[in-house]
Amino acid sequence: MSAIAIEPIARLTRDLASASVTLSKDEARYLVDAYYTMQDNRIRSDAQVRALGESEEPHTVIAWLADQDRTLENQIKRALDKWTDSQHMGRWAKSICGIGPVISAGLLAHIDISKCPTAGHIWRFAGLDPTLEWKKGQKRPFNASLKTLCAFKLGESFVKVQANANDVYGKLYVQRKQIEQANNEAGKFAEQAAKILASRNIGKTTDAYKAYSAGKLPPAQIHARARRWAVKIFLSHYHAEAYREHFGTEPPLPYPIAVLGHAHLI
Repeated sequence: MSAIAIEPIARLTRDLASASVTLSKDEARYLVDAYYTMQDNRIRSDAQVRALGESEEPHTVIAWLADQDRTLENQIKRALDKWTDSQHMGRWAKSICGIGPVISAGLLAHIDISKCPTAGHIWRFAGLDPTLEWKKGQKRPFNASLKTLCAFKLGESFVKVQANANDVYGKLYVQRKQIEQANNEAGKFAEQAAKILASRNIGKTTDAYKAYSAGKLPPAQIHARARRWAVKIFLSHYHAEAYREHFGTEPPLPYPIAVLGHAHLI
């Protein structure tokens, strides 16, 4: 049987990479979404290749597909790196441990500082305001793509780099998680646990059900709460830097300090 000849995907040329600085925000948002779609496809293909390899079955075409998705991932990342390099907030975001060109581009593409007089506006747009209610039949009150980018992609990136000497927000996550765990053990989330247990169909044999029944939140929820808190601190810092760069003046104090009288600014 003759060997299968499969053409590789063309790489991003130097001219195309240079042209990336002219991307519109709509184009950048599309490329960020495309990057994560290709990443998911590549991860699935890699898993299939491993499984077929272990069973000694042919997998040439699937291995090729995984390589193509990996190539496209890298080419998109290169284009977004060029785009974010051309803008102050892109460079600033990439200077933070745990943030690369894709997350930086997603932030730039979604957040319009001229429409965000306070950090709270970014939190709400990213779906990180716990007071938001999305009722049946109503328009979604936040941007789903930005929520995924911030609450999960960015948050998990901070979690992963917590041991890095240059990290800031991963360490804030660790500190907050200790506080959340202590509050959980003290029963401070009992009311919330009872509401969740009453409103959701949770399997009675699951660890989550056991935790809620005991008036506590399960570990996954504690992790999510601490991760969300670290992300909100970062977004408040992002807002402050973007506000200074756009308006040429200091941003207003965060709501907890300006209105609620909290004393500490991180």
